[in-house]
Amino acid sequence: MHESYTERSYRRMVDSHLLPSRVRVQETDLDIYAARPVDADAREEVIQQRGYLDQYIRRHPDFMHSLEPLPFDPLSPRIVQEMLRAGQKTGVGPMAAVAGAMAEQVGLALLQRLDEVIIENGGDIFLKSDRELTIGIFAGPSPLSMKIGMIIAPAAAPVGVCTSSGTVGHSLSLGNADAVSVISRNCPLADAAATAIGNRIRSRTDIQDAIAWGRRIEGVDALVVVVGEQLGVWGSVQLTRL
Repeated sequence: MHESYTERSYRRMVDSHLLPSRVRVQETDLDIYAARPVDADAREEVIQQRGYLDQYIRRHPDFMHSLEPLPFDPLSPRIVQEMLRAGQKTGVGPMAAVAGAMAEQVGLALLQRLDEVIIENGGDIFLKSDRELTIGIFAGPSPLSMKIGMIIAPAAAPVGVCTSSGTVGHSLSLGNADAVSVISRNCPLADAAATAIGNRIRSRTDIQDAIAWGRRIEGVDALVVVVGEQLGVWGSVQLTRL
């Protein structure tokens, strides 16, 4: 694990018109921006969603460890259902979507009382904003790390922007991409897709094939792949220099 990632130093680079809140519950560590502090409300929602996950995992241990998609369970809690769907669409285990799913469920709960919210959970972001936002791509050792950003236009519906890396952080990746960023209206799907696409990249020569595979995932709107000095882009995303 990279110490700089553990400290999540990229969080010090945030510049937002919204007010920050921070929620930590066991492994869940959310950086939240909203019109008012939401620490108490968000913490309550995190505890509830973690409870759903913990109870389900106790009854279904494979959910925690499977690297393959699992059958859909219509009787499971919503967060579990979203993770199962994401895994089935991308060919990975449901836990590949856990960070995006947690960010989305907490964000949707907060949006019942707020018009805007940005939630970052270990590089996975759920957001709804009335203003244009620029999200930098943290790509570890790549010289492009935090040199390029994705411009996210204001939208009526929330959007997920999730990033996976084979060279940064503690999340499981079977590939060597410095960063794979996925934009989708479904945050768990964006999270799982970033992992699945990243798994297919061993070197810069794999970028084109990985993007060709990822663009076929239903619900994926855009992809950005960084491997060393090489950059691959597909879909409805505008990039900018930081």
